[in-house]
Amino acid sequence: MNLRLVAMALSIIAASASASAETGEFAAIARASGTPEIPGLKMVWLAPWGDVAKAHPWRNIIVHQTEGPAGSARLGALEQFKTPTRRGVTVWVETDGTVYWAVAEQLVPTHGDGANRNDNKYIDNAATFHQVIGNNSIGVEFAGNFPDVTRGASEAQIAAWRILVKLLRERYGIPLERVYAHNWIDFKDARYCEGCTLATLARQWGP
Repeated sequence: MNLRLVAMALSIIAASASASAETGEFAAIARASGTPEIPGLKMVWLAPWGDVAKAHPWRNIIVHQTEGPAGSARLGALEQFKTPTRRGVTVWVETDGTVYWAVAEQLVPTHGDGANRNDNKYIDNAATFHQVIGNNSIGVEFAGNFPDVTRGASEAQIAAWRILVKLLRERYGIPLERVYAHNWIDFKDARYCEGCTLATLARQWGP
């Protein structure tokens, strides 16, 4: 018997079991209620989770970027919490990676512009035109591209996004192909592609 091969096989089995356990633990957290601790995320719960079965039936994720300066995500989230259906989103991400859950998940903020892009510039818009809208899409806002709107998300925001997008997809059963940049579905500011890098990263990261 080749003991080295046996040891390698046992190591692979152990790693697989560990990964499976971690996946199961993450799925349980993603389906929880209240204000769970989410490994790798600094989450500020303005609006705690309820029973996921009673959440709004979110079908898509739309990634937004705002021209506010550093610190504006907190202010935006607080205003959103006070008036949930105002122009804005459910989840806000600060430049330091802090995530603010601002709106109860059964409520629908006003975001998106009706999915009015139909030129197939970034993606095939046949499945998005007037279909990926605020009423069926949970919005995530990344703050900080001020005064240079072409500046991308910070490293801390990208690290938070990697976990957050997985969390949202797991909680609401949203497939990878339904993660969209705002610019992919709406005609937006021509100076930059809003949300495009973040949505592309999410799709590249995979399940």
